[in-house]
Amino acid sequence: MTGKNQLPKINGQKQVANSRLFTIEQLALTFSNGVERQYERMVGAGNGAVMIVPMLDEHTLLLVREYCAGTHSYELGFPKGLIDSGELPEQAANRELQEEIFYGANQFHHLSQVMMAPAFFNAKMDIFIASDLYSSKLEGDEPEPLEVVPWPIKEYQALLQQPDFQEARSIAALMLLIDHLSPSQLANQE
Repeated sequence: MTGKNQLPKINGQKQVANSRLFTIEQLALTFSNGVERQYERMVGAGNGAVMIVPMLDEHTLLLVREYCAGTHSYELGFPKGLIDSGELPEQAANRELQEEIFYGANQFHHLSQVMMAPAFFNAKMDIFIASDLYSSKLEGDEPEPLEVVPWPIKEYQALLQQPDFQEARSIAALMLLIDHLSPSQLANQE
């Protein structure tokens, strides 16, 4: 059951910090019950982002291991990136694949759109399955080559236990993929 809440009135809005990646904005709000509050939120720049679950074949997905500055560690996850101006999400997904794992895809299936911390951030990410892969390489912005890691879909539970597979969006993408696949793709293949 969902209720219909009335959005608070924005009485004022000002930028309180700015970086290359984010702008932090302060909102002065009045809620429908008269309570006034100030909220801060990060305002993402750009056109959104994409995450891609590349399927090497019917039973194997591809992951990348890359450096993550936020945790100062190497993490295992799916290829991802920002949507450039003028690009459709599918075009951005295909470009990111070619930059990060040196494959393009002939087919894309949109799984879902997810949001990161909507209480504080307005960023949205479209998640795609990419299939019918072909070799193709584009120059990307990564400072070092990413390690490409093939993973059998039937071993998805082991992937969830990997200490370096922790990013929530990658976990969400994996679970959306599992829900989308046929039982035969998840069965043990001898």
